[in-house]
Amino acid sequence: MAKTRWLTASEQRAWRAYLEATTLLFDALDRQLQRDSTMPHAYYEILVRLSEAPGRSMRMSELADATRSSRSRLSHAVARLEERGWLQRVECPTDKRGQIAVLTDVAVRRHLIDRLTPQQVTQLERIGSVVVAGLESPECRAARAAQAADSATPVA
Repeated sequence: MAKTRWLTASEQRAWRAYLEATTLLFDALDRQLQRDSTMPHAYYEILVRLSEAPGRSMRMSELADATRSSRSRLSHAVARLEERGWLQRVECPTDKRGQIAVLTDVAVRRHLIDRLTPQQVTQLERIGSVVVAGLESPECRAARAAQAADSATPVA
């Protein structure tokens, strides 16, 4: 078995900067979301996933997978977001046991994207995609690819 190379000094600095930046970013997001909306970051992640989904809706089971939540934890979060009017649950037309979460008209932004240049946003997307691709399960990758293909298909 090949021996794993340790990080170089510059790789170590990049790794530490990444850890510090993401920790501070998530702390800032959590504080802001709690202060402005009394909403935890996990709820924000649900809203983001729905905002990017075709028709701004997803089956609850797919949403749980996408947010890496248990079905019961997601159901609780969706109930809280429903109470606030930010999303609604509707019955799945093809499966009477399933439900679909649908995003209502709401907008969010601020601590990250507004602080970056367009070039930095592109770099962030590329870096994030590489990291996710290396960590994501094959099933999640396939589901995400299918979702991207669906959203790229023009609606007649």
